[in-house]
Amino acid sequence: MSDTSEQSLADRGSNRSQRPQSAAFIDWVTSGWADRPASTAARGAAADFTAVRRATLSAEFPGQRLVIPAGAFKVRSNDTDYRFRPHSAFAHLTGLGSEQEPDAVLVLHPAADGEGDELPDGTRSGHRAVLYMRPLASRDTEEFFADARYGEFWVGARPTLEDMAAVTGLATAHANELRDALAKDVGADGVQVLVVPEVDDAVEAVVEEIRETPQAELDARLAEALSELRLIKDAHEVGELRAAVAATAEGFEQMVRRLPEAVAHRRGERVIEGTFLAKAREEGNDVGYETIAAAGSHATTLHWTDNDGQVREGELVLVDAGVEVDSLYTADITRTLPVTGTFTADQRRVYQAVLDAADAAFAVAVPGNRFRDVHAAAMEVIAARLEEWGMLPVTAAESLSPEGQQHRRWMVHGTSHHLGLDVHDCAQARREMYLDAVIEPGMVFTIEPGLYFQADDLRVPEQLRGIGVRIEDDVLITANGNENLSAALPRTPEEIERWMADLLG
Repeated sequence: MSDTSEQSLADRGSNRSQRPQSAAFIDWVTSGWADRPASTAARGAAADFTAVRRATLSAEFPGQRLVIPAGAFKVRSNDTDYRFRPHSAFAHLTGLGSEQEPDAVLVLHPAADGEGDELPDGTRSGHRAVLYMRPLASRDTEEFFADARYGEFWVGARPTLEDMAAVTGLATAHANELRDALAKDVGADGVQVLVVPEVDDAVEAVVEEIRETPQAELDARLAEALSELRLIKDAHEVGELRAAVAATAEGFEQMVRRLPEAVAHRRGERVIEGTFLAKAREEGNDVGYETIAAAGSHATTLHWTDNDGQVREGELVLVDAGVEVDSLYTADITRTLPVTGTFTADQRRVYQAVLDAADAAFAVAVPGNRFRDVHAAAMEVIAARLEEWGMLPVTAAESLSPEGQQHRRWMVHGTSHHLGLDVHDCAQARREMYLDAVIEPGMVFTIEPGLYFQADDLRVPEQLRGIGVRIEDDVLITANGNENLSAALPRTPEEIERWMADLLG
């Protein structure tokens, strides 16, 4: 037995490998291949939109070099990685989704007047964008057959620089050129280099090595600007969100059809979760977040994702799920459904209260109002209903005051959040751009009030304990009001019962 005592821990993972190393093998494996077919890469549907997005960002950072990494693989366990998903800012500015493009970096280089990237309207950006990536290796290289991360034998044929340029409309360059490109003209009186923080440690290290002084505040401003850039969705983004919502609605239909199987299974919540995951992988990239399939009293836990419980007849099941399409835009929809297709009187009472709160929020989700008004409108209904039921120690008006808030015991979360590439999109935007912002056409956000009466909550009437209800829709702000993108999924108790009866036969 060979002695491996001097082998480092980092190298020991290769002990399972039995890849041949002989010259004869290398000569044999790198030869005898047919010519690759001609590229069919075509300009992507997002290319013109991403050019405008980059130009908008450029205007906020004149003369500065902006570094937006896609990110690297993340370890799941030992030497296996999670499926790669590029950082949302990278996807937004390049149009690349699904598993494209690990370790790539988009750099916006400052350009002299008239030398920046040309925009669809004929004007020019203040920057020249270059995508640095690891392209397809030729078949006479060791990478071709030996590199488990990039090699064609392992992960399939990756795009060439020319392919990626055609799809994105970006100039492309090999990743090996990145460091020199970042360092160009950097100095005390030269170009400042900003990098999106906490995306790619290796890229950040290169930037820090190049810069003479740390610039964490500027890096944070870049991250903030990238988040705020997504507050107003363009036509391409709205189209992708519509597709995500449509696929999600189909997933909900499939989940309803399998409710009898879920009831029969010891972990019926997993049946529901698995059904939706299959739909998400079939129609898109993945789920946009971990599905909540919360039956019975599990629905009173806001982020119940264990999904290991039983699904029982006579109870409700709260399903919060969204398909992330290949472009990485995700839906985020919640429906609370009676397992056997019919609400009890108590379930309907709670459900109707939440529905009324949602409708009140829809009524104020219009241009000119503020984002915070959406939540306030929903809370007025929730507090009034809880007062009617004798559950508040004060009046609804007193509870709604900043000094009160007793009604929030049963709904501690907010009513809305922006939606897009991230399920909680634009999360790094400034307060005045988000919570305190005036609602504008092109914004897309959720409306999702709820009531959650935990089974051991002695302040809840006994007949309501263990009931959790949330209704969540995805809303596009239009010039004159709003559009419920998820309206295809029924919302009222009567609509839900008819819909489920049709699906369950």
